[in-house]
Amino acid sequence: MSQLASPSVQEQQFLHAFQQAIETQSFDRLILSQYKGEIEQLEKMTWRIIQLQGQAVLSCVYRYHTQDVTKNYPIAEGIQQIQGLLDCCKQANLFTVTEEWQLKKNKKKAMLTQIKIKHAAQAQTLLQGHDRAKQRYVVQDRPFLQRLGITDEKAQIIPSMARKWKQINKFVEIFSNAFEQINSDQDEIRIVDFGSGKGYLTFALYDYLQEQKHKTPLITGVELRPNLVEFCQQVAQDVGFKHLDFFEGDVRTYHPEKLDVMIALHACDIATDFAIHTGIRLNAAMIMCAPCCHKELRPQLKSPAVLQPMLQYGIHAGQQAEMLTDTIRALLLKAYGYDTKVFEFVSLEHTSKNKMILATKRKDDQAPDAKVLAQIQALKGMYGIQKHSLELLLADQLEIEDVGCKC
Repeated sequence: MSQLASPSVQEQQFLHAFQQAIETQSFDRLILSQYKGEIEQLEKMTWRIIQLQGQAVLSCVYRYHTQDVTKNYPIAEGIQQIQGLLDCCKQANLFTVTEEWQLKKNKKKAMLTQIKIKHAAQAQTLLQGHDRAKQRYVVQDRPFLQRLGITDEKAQIIPSMARKWKQINKFVEIFSNAFEQINSDQDEIRIVDFGSGKGYLTFALYDYLQEQKHKTPLITGVELRPNLVEFCQQVAQDVGFKHLDFFEGDVRTYHPEKLDVMIALHACDIATDFAIHTGIRLNAAMIMCAPCCHKELRPQLKSPAVLQPMLQYGIHAGQQAEMLTDTIRALLLKAYGYDTKVFEFVSLEHTSKNKMILATKRKDDQAPDAKVLAQIQALKGMYGIQKHSLELLLADQLEIEDVGCKC
């Protein structure tokens, strides 16, 4: 239906529909656009309900000409903000799980349009999407996602990037859960992401810490490919991520002085060992790595007699070498004062490189733990392993060498 009346009546009807959607928990999002008020360079605002520390809040992305700013409000305060801002906007769009409302104004009149969603299945789909959005750790309409090619100009996920979108959210969820376990009272969080690539996870982590945890993230992405370094640096500048920068190099050439979180996803072969060693050496509160290309132990592997029938098959020997490599890494982290988990990062349908080693620093650490080190020696003896790079690095017995990926 469509109606014509004075702007005040139409605005009241629109606000009533908005408040009803909040009260009935059917609210999806509200977009206020064509802003003509006194705030300089403000173009539009997108409002959603999100969960912060178990509480529902109204979150608004203020889109300015050169940057976006996110602010979160208690529900009542957010409603008051919207009531004031609505007067200064020529258009407002309200989306609920059952209907859409559009308010358009000009100097002489206003038009309020309501569109019912006819099919219950369609409404249920929107409701499910609304419920999922509450639990998202990355807000879908963030500008960096469009610049990185995850979303289109309407902030919709590009179909070919759906798997990457899921991976990004899962990564930030894992980080968020671990972040709660470490001493995070400090305002500045220093992070190095070795092998940052195109920066999907690096940007998402920066955005999460800044917008949802209200921290100052000091993040460096380390990447060998100069074109990706240049691209990511430009995106960081364009979206206003002032404390995010990118370094052309790898674990051999970038040596941070301080570190709170060390990330190395898919660092090839012993590059993972060098990255973990950097985290341990600098007493990082959190270490996250997804190992890749396990080559070091495979040539050394000698099958114990009882396992020879199983390990005679190449695929099984490779899997055994991979499991042994990462088991020793996890045990070394444990020995040097970290609570360590090894688990599936994302399902195999999304990527074959799906193992995550996550370590958080214990407050009462007394490294190294002789009992755990003895377990490592027993495993090495059983399989005839003479060399494991992380072990040698921690013992200061391995020099820096070429650890680049030669896959």
